[in-house]
Amino acid sequence: MELRSRIPSGAIESKWDNHRFEMKLVNPANKRKYTVIVVGTGLGGSAAATLSELGYHVLCFSFHDSPRRAHSIAAQGGINAAKNYQNDGDSIYRLFYDTVKGGDFRAREANVYRLAQISVNIIDQCVAQGVPFAREYGGLLANRSFGGAQVSRTFYARGQTGQQLLLGCYQALEKEIARGGVQMFNHTEMLDVVLVDGKARGIITRDLRTGAVEAHAADAVVLATGGYGNVFYLSTNAKNCNATAIWRAHKRGAAFANPCFTQIHPTCIPVSGDYQSKLTLMSESLRNDGRVWVPKQRGDKRPPGEIPEAERDYYLERKYPSFGNLSPRDISSRAAKEVCDEGRGVGETGRGVYLDFGDAIQRLGEQKIRERYGNLFEMYERITDENPYKVPMRIYPAVHYTMGGLWVDYNLMTTVPGLHVLGEANFSDHGANRLGASALMQGLADGYFIIPYTIGDYLATAKLEKVSADRPEFVAAKDGIEAMTKRLLGINGKRTVDAFHRELGAILWRIAAWRAMPLGSSGRWTEFPSFVKSSGRT
Repeated sequence: MELRSRIPSGAIESKWDNHRFEMKLVNPANKRKYTVIVVGTGLGGSAAATLSELGYHVLCFSFHDSPRRAHSIAAQGGINAAKNYQNDGDSIYRLFYDTVKGGDFRAREANVYRLAQISVNIIDQCVAQGVPFAREYGGLLANRSFGGAQVSRTFYARGQTGQQLLLGCYQALEKEIARGGVQMFNHTEMLDVVLVDGKARGIITRDLRTGAVEAHAADAVVLATGGYGNVFYLSTNAKNCNATAIWRAHKRGAAFANPCFTQIHPTCIPVSGDYQSKLTLMSESLRNDGRVWVPKQRGDKRPPGEIPEAERDYYLERKYPSFGNLSPRDISSRAAKEVCDEGRGVGETGRGVYLDFGDAIQRLGEQKIRERYGNLFEMYERITDENPYKVPMRIYPAVHYTMGGLWVDYNLMTTVPGLHVLGEANFSDHGANRLGASALMQGLADGYFIIPYTIGDYLATAKLEKVSADRPEFVAAKDGIEAMTKRLLGINGKRTVDAFHRELGAILWRIAAWRAMPLGSSGRWTEFPSFVKSSGRT
């Protein structure tokens, strides 16, 4: 397998502009001759409306009953953009540098610089769509800080930024559905990619209401289906985020890059029981005003209000004074685990640290904190039955995002020609650790501003014959899916799928979540043979 990144030559500042000019175009009259499949309706799935507006015929597939239920809706804290509205030293280069440094210098720098460039256009696009970003008293767009940055570049809509951005995408998509440019398939799961002459020319799907397996043909396929964090079973992802699409694409020849790069988010509600199905994220924005601490003494089980200031360890402020409580996510998560491993964790399980708003409430007043984080505080109280205005929140790291994903080139195309991957489903922009508020930025950059150019270049240069879903390749793929389904349903096992998933997730959390371990390391992988045997696989 040959990995050709297709990064343009020249200075990094001019790569994208030059590349846009050099790419081949499809003229408006010819665009309607092409069909593009888009799988996923989150922020990366904004490509569906964008491509339809350009004139392409789009088939769009969503796992959900409505496109607006895509998991992008769960993003809380904000979206980064190098606007420098605060005049605090931000720039496109600083956003680029912070992203590359935050990712431990493991990201593809040309892609990251392009992302930083496009960030300024994203905000204008979203404001034009009517996204209700927070504003200052005078009406200007407001910003706040996020982890891993020393400037305020994050635009936000209280703790509902993902929801508001997704509604902007949804409105654009619904307009194109009504116009007839997009044919929408809800309650539909993608189960396979179909290759014709080595190129991605369609997909196999299952209707989640009827169980019907169907084939769909197109000239190109776009996957915007999110990451694979649910392999750990407990994560902040919705249960429907099952990674089937990218895994099946990988089985068809799409290279998978950096699967070990999993982000452990430091600000989540701790696990409360063995049969919990998912975890709840508390926005990183809370660390703007919340202070993270644990007792200095091991085993201190006093209520937080009874622990005097002198006996508290504000460990992020102590260890990382330049960033303090807004230290990058990987650093903050490891630091929380370390103090809990020392026996200084809080809560019944000892797997938690405090996020305390007492100082902020005293300094700013409770009303100001309600204005900034009211919906997040309400959500926390509903889940824990604890009032965070009165007592500190309890938080602990949890699997949140995957920086790894399907390998893509500069044009967002995988090693399978014609198969493009956007957003969290690809590997390119975040290295070993994503900065907070950058996921929404990448999804919209890929869907609104990158794929419309690059997929046109592919369609203009690839020699594509017309195909239909009755070709032998589609029939064989469909038969394979139906045979696999029949085989799985015929096992008649005694354990549920969730039971195996929960066991596998617990193993992965113990041995692979916090640091990469070689296969031969001190028997850390010895749990897998017994798990594989119990699952009936050899």
